[in-house]
Amino acid sequence: MDHPSPKCLRDSLRQALHRRELKASRRRLTVLPQSSVDFSSNDFLSLSTSSTYRKRLLEHLQQAPSSYPFASGGSRLLDGNSTYAEDLENFIAEFHGAPKGLLFNSGFDANVGVMSCIPQPGDLIVYDELIHASAREGMRLSRAGKRVQFSHSSPESFEEVLRSEIESDPLIQNGTRNVFIAVESIYSMDGDIAPIQEFVQIVDRLLTGGNGYFIVDEAHATGAFGPRGAGVVQELGLEDRMFIRVHTFGKALASHGAIVLCCTDTRDYLINYARSLIYTTAMGFPFLASIRTAYELLSEGETQHLQDKLQQLILYLRNRLGELDSWDPAIFEVHHFPSSPIFSLRSPVPRELAAVCQRAGFVVRAIMSPTVPAGKERVRVCLHAGNTMQEIDGLVRTIEFWLNQTTEKKTARL
Repeated sequence: MDHPSPKCLRDSLRQALHRRELKASRRRLTVLPQSSVDFSSNDFLSLSTSSTYRKRLLEHLQQAPSSYPFASGGSRLLDGNSTYAEDLENFIAEFHGAPKGLLFNSGFDANVGVMSCIPQPGDLIVYDELIHASAREGMRLSRAGKRVQFSHSSPESFEEVLRSEIESDPLIQNGTRNVFIAVESIYSMDGDIAPIQEFVQIVDRLLTGGNGYFIVDEAHATGAFGPRGAGVVQELGLEDRMFIRVHTFGKALASHGAIVLCCTDTRDYLINYARSLIYTTAMGFPFLASIRTAYELLSEGETQHLQDKLQQLILYLRNRLGELDSWDPAIFEVHHFPSSPIFSLRSPVPRELAAVCQRAGFVVRAIMSPTVPAGKERVRVCLHAGNTMQEIDGLVRTIEFWLNQTTEKKTARL
């Protein structure tokens, strides 16, 4: 039997990359100058450059006994567990008003672990069409009997989909089949906040058997929204209605990893069945210390002024971009959800707009299909507490300069 040669495989890889190149969707790693102004990262509170955060973290690292290992040495079930990790889980769970918490190495690992093993055979998952790729990967691996999406952040679509499934399945009607509702509290690309309160009301009205279970990803809300940065769910007072909440640390908390907030039984089940936890090396002490540092600052109210500053800048950029609303929406259109640090600048040529901004020293990113649906490509702008009004003014001037140039070119072609 003939086997494909390495050359044939490399040709296949090159062809696949070339096809992406032709569609302007090929991804590349880039490193921009440190002098550039950050309007791209998810470091919403600017903690990664905070002297307060850095000083507290170094104190934690220096206070560890010299014999304390920095590496975990294995998975949590073998040699990677520690009293420090378990105390940290309890501290975070208490902060978020949850019974228990379980640390994962990343938000991706947490979502894959939860979605792949929690739904039981035959269960139903109803999910927002713009749910993160990690949740989709977990659903693909799950034993759920059916997965149905609803229109993004639409209570009407959610109710229609859920009602249809209830009417067609007697086991959902009598409460013996579980229904999992998977959403994000803040969506990473559009920056909108999910109508979780409305979703809860719909579930209460339709799933009277108590078989509806919410799984909410709070990745982009952690640190930046809610009381002391505790998230959207706590801002709404709905902690007790959520079966699982996932909070990640690699965005506003300037750290690494994630935690799944849940009940004791669910935590024990994940320890036994979540492969993304069982078969990976646990986080070492420096990572745990960085998470502890961030949560100490949150719990002590040390980041409240950063949340307030961020909201001031969000309003300022929203108003400045509103001054550009006279442009042809076919060329440029601003999509923004009030109070969100994420702005979506829609354009048929987002790479061109992003390149102009980058040359002017502003880090923004063009987001292309398949990361976002085809036809909804955009430049994603993220604000941070460390940005200034002067930097925002410079970004808006650059966008306006590009708009003038684009309009002049279009006019010259007519």
